[in-house]
Amino acid sequence: MGELVGYLAFGPDGWGDEIASGVWLTIRLALVTLPFGLAIGFLVALAKNSEEPLLRTAANIYTTIFRGLPELLTLFIVYYGGQILLSQLVALVYDGYVEVSGFVAGVFALGLVFSAFASEVFLSALRGIGPGQYEAGYALGLSRLKTLRLIIVPQLIRLALPGLSNLWLVLLKDTSLVSVIALDDLLRKTNIVVGVTKEPFFFYFIACMIYLTLSIISSVGIGRINTWARRGEVR
Repeated sequence: MGELVGYLAFGPDGWGDEIASGVWLTIRLALVTLPFGLAIGFLVALAKNSEEPLLRTAANIYTTIFRGLPELLTLFIVYYGGQILLSQLVALVYDGYVEVSGFVAGVFALGLVFSAFASEVFLSALRGIGPGQYEAGYALGLSRLKTLRLIIVPQLIRLALPGLSNLWLVLLKDTSLVSVIALDDLLRKTNIVVGVTKEPFFFYFIACMIYLTLSIISSVGIGRINTWARRGEVR
């Protein structure tokens, strides 16, 4: 057992540095994807709640595609398809090869999937806000944009938070998919360590504990955000 624990040491004699760098990349990937997915999801929800048939149709097609495709397949399409598309565009200007960053491709692919599911959460929250809230804003002389920002969005956050919290935990776990495009996240680093040390159970168990720890920390943080969001609620 002491030898196994020694594998986790930092420095040339252990693999702690590699695992820590994988954890850091996993956290960065999730944190960068979150605002991107939330922004797209909110815009898609507004389109689905719009009175314009064209916007509603486009938003429904978007969510149908990215909710229906497996996340891994979406990642492959974005990573390899993005390289082909960019290379063809660059070829119109000069002869060269474009390589898509694995991190950017991971953020974009996971963000598309996250936004598709988040849009449904936002849409449900929007429909949970009565039309009287909009009318009150207009009666106060607020523009449509200010009504949305000052009256609707604060209520939207409170209503959408439980669903978005679950999506965040799913996103945190889905970051492990980027290991297939050679991005050195926690799972890929763990696979490398297992290949060298031949101790799969021990290191996969460590990876499980790290993901579980990140989920627990997230749950605590989400609980505090939920308390803050409901601070003015009458019980």
